[in-house]
Amino acid sequence: MGNQTILNELFLSGLSDLPALQLPLFLFFLLIYLLTLIWNLLIISLIVTDSHLHTPMYFFLGNLASLDLCCSSVTVPRMLFDLITQRRKITITACLSQVFFFMFFATSEVFLLAVMSYDRYTAICQPLHYIRIMSWKVCVQLASIVWALGSSYSLVHTLCALKLTFCESDIVDSFFCDLPQLLQISCSDIYINILLIFILGCFLGVGSLTLTIFPYVSIFKTVLKIQVKGKRSKVFSTCSSHLTVVFIFYFSGFFNYFRPGTNNHFAADKRMSVFYAVIVPLLNPLIYSLRNQDLRTAFKSVLF
Repeated sequence: MGNQTILNELFLSGLSDLPALQLPLFLFFLLIYLLTLIWNLLIISLIVTDSHLHTPMYFFLGNLASLDLCCSSVTVPRMLFDLITQRRKITITACLSQVFFFMFFATSEVFLLAVMSYDRYTAICQPLHYIRIMSWKVCVQLASIVWALGSSYSLVHTLCALKLTFCESDIVDSFFCDLPQLLQISCSDIYINILLIFILGCFLGVGSLTLTIFPYVSIFKTVLKIQVKGKRSKVFSTCSSHLTVVFIFYFSGFFNYFRPGTNNHFAADKRMSVFYAVIVPLLNPLIYSLRNQDLRTAFKSVLF
């Protein structure tokens, strides 16, 4: 270790080394990013301006759109810059900053999905007490807790990552700085980092997933008792949108952070990173807006 040079800069491998693919990839992901901005900003604007959407469910949906917007903005602009300039060089400080903010927004989304599940449970299973239970004060408190937990979780991992040193390998096999890829190339002892990923991931990730899925046992029992077909379909549509987002988000997250390490999965990791860092923030607003009657009505009132 004494003869090794400690690196201060890293290189991102990017999406492809083929020169002919740089411009097509740039245009494709620029389009994806612009659509992500437009859809999420549109949902936030509708929720803020349309009085019919001033309910707890849409308040949390607005928070989800904000997190998707931030999460995408942490990774995609840097990727677009590297595609057009071919620079790909990033300082350790900038890399760790990207790790912090990406984990902050992604983890906050995990907790928010659990809160949204509780909101649906209260609205469907305890409708007479819904307004009292989910008051605006409670909604703001829950949203504040979500953002605080996300920042705390990310801060713990980022502080532990500050001790990482990089001596020989300086290529992060991704288009942005993510913790698993940094650990793969560090010449430090990463035992504590890996331990934290599994302990905090299992405790908070599995705990949040349980809190997200468990209320649906009661929700489905209640929905099956609804006699009015149209009302039952509306409730199922809302719940299925939420569950679809939950499945997509957790599947991609667990794939990246909890898959056993091998030496031949870099391509698969990169594809999955593109999916959860770039595609998911676009899918979430589309899933909710296309399957939600209130949002579709709000869209039509704006357009027509």
